Amino acid sequence: MTAATSIRNLFVTTALPYANGKFHIGHMMEYIQADIWVRFQRMRGHNVHWVCADDTHGAPIMIAAEKAGKSPQDFVAEIAAGRKRYLDGFHLSVDHWHTTDSPENVVLAQDIYKKLKAAGFVSTKTIEQFYDPVKGMFLPDRYIKGECPKCGTKDQYGDSCENCGAVYAPTDLKNPYSTLSGATPEMRSSEHFFFKLSDPKCVDFLREWTTSKDRHGVPRLQSEIIAKSKEWLGEDGKMGDWDISRDAPYFGIPIPDAPGKFFYVWLDAPVGYLAALKSYFDVGKAKANGESRSFDEFMAAADTEQIHFIGKDITYFHVLFWPAMLKFAGYKTPDSVNVHGFIQMGGEKMSKSRGTGVDPLKYLELGMNPEWMRYYIAAKLNANVEDFDFTAEDFMARVNSDLIGKFVNIASRTAGFLHKHFDGKLGDTSALAAAFPGAIATSHTEEIARLYESREFGKALRRLMEMADAVNGYYDTSKPWELAKLAAAGDSAARSTLHSVCSNVMESFRLLSIMLAPVLPNLSTRAFEFLSLPIQRWVDVTSALREGHSIHAYQHLMSRVEEKQLDALLGVVAEAADAKKSEKSTKPEAAQNGASKGNTSAKAAVSGAQASATVTASDNAVIGIDDFAKVDLRIAKIVNAEHVEGSDKLLRLTLDVGEVDADGNQKLRNVFSGIKSAYSPESLIGQLTVVVANLAPRKMKFGVSEGMVLAASGKGEHNSDGLFLLNPHAGAQPGMKVS
Repeated sequence: MTAATSIRNLFVTTALPYANGKFHIGHMMEYIQADIWVRFQRMRGHNVHWVCADDTHGAPIMIAAEKAGKSPQDFVAEIAAGRKRYLDGFHLSVDHWHTTDSPENVVLAQDIYKKLKAAGFVSTKTIEQFYDPVKGMFLPDRYIKGECPKCGTKDQYGDSCENCGAVYAPTDLKNPYSTLSGATPEMRSSEHFFFKLSDPKCVDFLREWTTSKDRHGVPRLQSEIIAKSKEWLGEDGKMGDWDISRDAPYFGIPIPDAPGKFFYVWLDAPVGYLAALKSYFDVGKAKANGESRSFDEFMAAADTEQIHFIGKDITYFHVLFWPAMLKFAGYKTPDSVNVHGFIQMGGEKMSKSRGTGVDPLKYLELGMNPEWMRYYIAAKLNANVEDFDFTAEDFMARVNSDLIGKFVNIASRTAGFLHKHFDGKLGDTSALAAAFPGAIATSHTEEIARLYESREFGKALRRLMEMADAVNGYYDTSKPWELAKLAAAGDSAARSTLHSVCSNVMESFRLLSIMLAPVLPNLSTRAFEFLSLPIQRWVDVTSALREGHSIHAYQHLMSRVEEKQLDALLGVVAEAADAKKSEKSTKPEAAQNGASKGNTSAKAAVSGAQASATVTASDNAVIGIDDFAKVDLRIAKIVNAEHVEGSDKLLRLTLDVGEVDADGNQKLRNVFSGIKSAYSPESLIGQLTVVVANLAPRKMKFGVSEGMVLAASGKGEHNSDGLFLLNPHAGAQPGMKVS
């Protein structure tokens, strides 16, 4: 490696999930984001140690364990035992999973506290605190709810507001109540320990740290987080001290020399990052991964980079409390904290408590490919702190169009020619860069590398799909099916061209497989096996497949997303069945009212109608040739395609049907087609299809539709691969009549 790409030593963490429940899709989004970045770094040859742990302490765990009749330790152990199914299921390459209820965390948390205290950053004072007279305990922040003192939003927790992001003391809440008993809490006195964030040295450090750049010249925080940290720090430099203690009864780490006092969970939870790393070293996993140094040596090394991935809801703790704790206890401070937004559904944050969202375990149990979700999430992510919406239609369209219609399609359509005419052996690919416009070259791979490095995954995948489009376009323009006919007839020049075209396409597939590997590790591995190659690293983009290299016969690499799978995942099938039962036992008026219940039910009704149409298609009345002759079917070229704002199903197609106006100018048609679930607009541009040209124009709320394109679909056992636009053979021209 050059000096610019010298080996990096990376300590990577993801936010510790609270050990009171299963993973939700928000956890998986964060872990997938980190995993893509980690896999990319490893492919570049860097040393990466990615650790995580269960956040096990605090009153919520204590109370949940009490309700379950278990000790806190047994309660969290059962939760932790289920983590592996998620990690393995979604191909997450975490090196070590630990727990904050560990000897390592006790030692490290108490050591940090002692050093902060010795440096004069710990003070004590008596505070007024909410006490639940029914439960007989001081109430943790998260067990007090009320109205946000800043924006007035109801049912907000006692430490921060989910609506406006304000951070406050629980005593600031308006109309507070205990979530444990519903009782109005009483104010009682208690001595607490505080970390002196108000110290001018601390404020000065945080102002410098939050606005500075890392060793690579990149801001350690995103612009949105820098702006927020400036708001929190304020121009006057006044910071509130941080309460770091809790009273017994409490499940946590005892504060040294303070009987009955425990560290607030947010003090020891981030220390869990270090505890997990120490355990990783102590049990020998670091050594097995090629690390020769000890934990202390690794953390003391100047070249060790500490990288965090977190959600925006815990930003305050990670960009103020955590670096300040580390700094003034003499520990290494983070190099960067990468913050992401939330996955939403219908414009609202997914929530287990509200019953909205995607259950990752259910997703796996339904047999859905985990790499579909990895790709979809990656395609939505960027380096900003932005939320994004999950929709079933978008999910299916992206996976089926990009992964099947573009990427996998490259290999499936080319391998047969190589095996039939060349015994599976490739020709010379050294001239690939000059073979066709948009060919994948080293400059492209470095562009993708920069996007991965900066966590611009969505941009990286859009660029890769543009490359896949170029490869498919080169294939279509070269017409290997025609070259094969000529070659079979003895045309040696056609045979040579066919070999070159197919070899260039297959080499392009190899390069795309390398660059997609951080997102699609399993699919890429299978692609390398098909190509008869070992696992490829990023440096292998410069080593083209050699002439004479043999590939295996093509085998199925990935299936399409089926609508019925998404229906089952989102509960649509069950709701449709419930609605059907309801129809049998209610009056027509009630059934009619129920039909407008919501989008989910509507989708189920549409699916049911389509299924019925499939079943009864064979019962359609027989028509005569004269009836068929009334339908004017024409070849159409899709000149443009775009999303229809406000519609989940329609695409707006601009079609060339070979028509001209009175002045002899080309006349184009506007057609709305319900194929959005299966195709992305960009994948359709330039394709030929079949249109009913003499269908009466239909006025819709989005505009006038001047025809209907034809597509095949099915719901039966052998027709479950979705929706397929009809494509004529090569050589057909716009305006040709289909008869």
